[in-house]
Amino acid sequence: MASTDIGIDLGTANIIITLGNKGIVVNEPSVVAYDKKKQCVLAVGDEAYKMLGRTPEYIVAVKPLKDGVVSDNEMTEAMLIAFIKKVIGRIVKPRIILCVPSSVTDVEKRAVVEAALSAGARKVYLIEEPIAALIGAGIDISKPNGTMVVDIGGGTVDIAVVSFNGIVKSASLKLAGNRFDSAIVKGVTQKYKILIGDKTAENAKKEIATVYNPTGKNKITVKGRHLIKGLPESIEISDKDIYEFLIDEVTEIVDKIKGVFEQTPPELVGDILTSGIILTGGGALLKGLPELISKTLGAPCYVADDPIECVAKGVQKAFKHADELLDGFEKISLYRYK
Repeated sequence: MASTDIGIDLGTANIIITLGNKGIVVNEPSVVAYDKKKQCVLAVGDEAYKMLGRTPEYIVAVKPLKDGVVSDNEMTEAMLIAFIKKVIGRIVKPRIILCVPSSVTDVEKRAVVEAALSAGARKVYLIEEPIAALIGAGIDISKPNGTMVVDIGGGTVDIAVVSFNGIVKSASLKLAGNRFDSAIVKGVTQKYKILIGDKTAENAKKEIATVYNPTGKNKITVKGRHLIKGLPESIEISDKDIYEFLIDEVTEIVDKIKGVFEQTPPELVGDILTSGIILTGGGALLKGLPELISKTLGAPCYVADDPIECVAKGVQKAFKHADELLDGFEKISLYRYK
């Protein structure tokens, strides 16, 4: 592995970048602040995230990725160029591995590759999130044993059964961490007639949310604007409230996992009943989720060590496995994009 090899987990919520053998060198929000008057990028990552919802009209703080794929090519390019300059410190032409959802289309794939090329890539590889997640979790996927991974990111849920270096069955759902936040905002609005921000919802989710046997004892105060009075107001919500807001979204994820099980060969299902379902991604940290999945599906379920950085670690290790992976890993022919 060259010292300038770059692995990028281009997530809807966060961008995580690895460099050579140094490991993770960037873990910041996937946000760009752009000045429309001067037509230039003001900030990316943490600095840009602080500007969300707090800027004048001519400065826009945007998330250029939606549901795990590029929704704004220009802003994604600007973000990648800024981060690559930040980690390398000089303009070189690195090899880049980009992580994409398993359901990515050719059009979405092209947008990601073109963004990497504009950022100065010499060679571009794509790896699917479930493969990267398992490699990052330290699972040996080269054996003919079934392993199931559920990667819950900010924009997508990727579910895959992997055996013998290849994906046997997979499914993707455009529902994840960001949808959880939106569901909390919607729930508080409908139940209490108070409009709260996405950051407030995310904080409530991290602090007290549980999707398995909530007690109602864990509470948090949230602040927002009363929709009828039009004035600032704060209320206390409990883990039972948040359970009520989130359970439909979580049930959709569990049903999707069940659908993948139904299509998986019985021998591999037997392996999964022994080894369990591995949860990765930031959404895996939602309290009670492993217990709910395990109870509903009858298979053991556990959260990988360091689930948020799991995919990025797998992307870094993928350079060593380039010749072994049968599926979910692709070397892009750059002439197709020139």
